[in-house]
Amino acid sequence: MKALLIVDVQNDFCPGGTLAVPEGDKVVPVINGIMDLFPLVIASKDWHPKDTVHFKKWPPHCVQDTKGADFHPKLDTSKLKKVFLKGTRNKDDGYSAFESTSANLAEFLKKEQVDELYVAGLATDYCVKATALDADKLGFETFVVEDAVAAVNAKPGDGEKALKAMARAGVTLISSNEISKD
Repeated sequence: MKALLIVDVQNDFCPGGTLAVPEGDKVVPVINGIMDLFPLVIASKDWHPKDTVHFKKWPPHCVQDTKGADFHPKLDTSKLKKVFLKGTRNKDDGYSAFESTSANLAEFLKKEQVDELYVAGLATDYCVKATALDADKLGFETFVVEDAVAAVNAKPGDGEKALKAMARAGVTLISSNEISKD
């Protein structure tokens, strides 16, 4: 079975947020448009405590129980079967959705008999990359939906470099219009 994993499409990563990804909200209509192609749709959320060491590297973002940690208001969350929280501990960066502390993502996917995992969301050069690389290492056939991700680009070209690194590792880069329903 194939599944769609939506990574961190949260207010703080979209325009107006405390760690906004340039044009991060542009992934929302693409993601909403492909959800029906998947029998299983899940998501991850950054869910940081306000005193996490992660904020020594980054501006405070996606703090637990804040508006910034909510999903983007236009993301269709009605199709989500489960949400995995990550970065929930004070000493936890939580880049990969496989570092979820609310539930074990790998075990969940295996229980659901997922063998193909499609990854979309924010940000290409951090959480999407970490999640896709972990999925590939764990033996899932892994796809990154290129038109459904956006990069922070802390350094110009970081997003493109991340896509190339994922492809070199065995992750398939795919466009949303190449995904079939079967």
